[in-house]
Amino acid sequence: MDGGGDRFDVVVVGAGPAGAAAALAARRAGATVLLLDKASFPRDKPCGDGIAPHALDVARELGVTGLADGYVPVPALRLVGPGGRAVARRHARPAYTIPRMVFDHRLVEAALRAGAVLRRHAVHRVEDRGDHALVDGDIRAGAVVGADGAYSLVRRALGHEPNAPGHLALAIRGYAHAPGLAPEQRIVTTAAGWPAYAWAFPIGDGRANVGYGEVLRGQPLTRSHLLERLSALLPDVDTAGAAGLRAHHLPLSTRRPPPGRGRLLLAGDALSLINPFTGEGIFYAVLSGALAGAAATDPVAPAARYRAALRARLGRHLRHSRVAASLSSQRWIVDAAVRAADRDQRVFDALIELGLGDGRLTPHTLRSIATVAAFSLHDHAKTAR
Repeated sequence: MDGGGDRFDVVVVGAGPAGAAAALAARRAGATVLLLDKASFPRDKPCGDGIAPHALDVARELGVTGLADGYVPVPALRLVGPGGRAVARRHARPAYTIPRMVFDHRLVEAALRAGAVLRRHAVHRVEDRGDHALVDGDIRAGAVVGADGAYSLVRRALGHEPNAPGHLALAIRGYAHAPGLAPEQRIVTTAAGWPAYAWAFPIGDGRANVGYGEVLRGQPLTRSHLLERLSALLPDVDTAGAAGLRAHHLPLSTRRPPPGRGRLLLAGDALSLINPFTGEGIFYAVLSGALAGAAATDPVAPAARYRAALRARLGRHLRHSRVAASLSSQRWIVDAAVRAADRDQRVFDALIELGLGDGRLTPHTLRSIATVAAFSLHDHAKTAR
């Protein structure tokens, strides 16, 4: 039976970007909110630290500003295809590199200022009792938002296993001293271990967030392998001296569980919302958290409301990103996309929107990539003759 503990309209498990955004959205709807996290803040979180402007847009809609204060916008992106061809162009809107130690803490602090309660607590059990949910036997909630990461307890309570190989990536990241690094985000893809890439994202203080990741295919990846590939793909960066090297799993959006059932909802990594093409997850986390937090205040059918909101806001984009992930399994298509983006700013902008925001595969982009691919095949055939 229910214990005699606390009662809240909404309980959020996990206080990262998805959880903090859920708390903010629920508070804006007038709900009482409890945020639970096993860590104390500020805390580090292994991540590329890339913050797309789309995430800041959602935060502003939640009444939060100043998340990027003190950090220099990164105006450009350099993408190297698996065949070695590169494109370097300016972002339509600059991105940021903000360590999660800072970004997550600022977002949690905003949730607390809005009236949410934060408690350090490792959750062990979540139950849907029909007219309410119960957390660890004595915290009663109108709904629970699971924002507790790739190995979410709330996800398991809904009967869904973590992502399997093929839909799960492993990456390692650290902070390297790189004062001479160009003011651009750099992504270097590689044919070895495809799909796989290394990144270097300047923070603006002489350091860069550097990392390497690849999709798991059923075989274990060792730390030494990840570090060797990181060093090989970023030869001009002192990756050997990088501090804070930590590995983490990335549950890709190509295999998502249902977003919720009854009074239990999933957001962010718990919902496998990691872009399969770029590994971006912060925008997805903040957006899905905001949608889940608002839906969790529905006294009758929070999961149904959340499913509808998520479908309306991200449904078409997620279908397009899944198609893009399928196409990008062929390295020659990625090389063609890089060449097309190098020729045409519109293609570059569309690919950025697809990889960092909620964009789609536009007809113009598809035609441009197909044209480049056709010319490449023609040239290859001529050379072969």
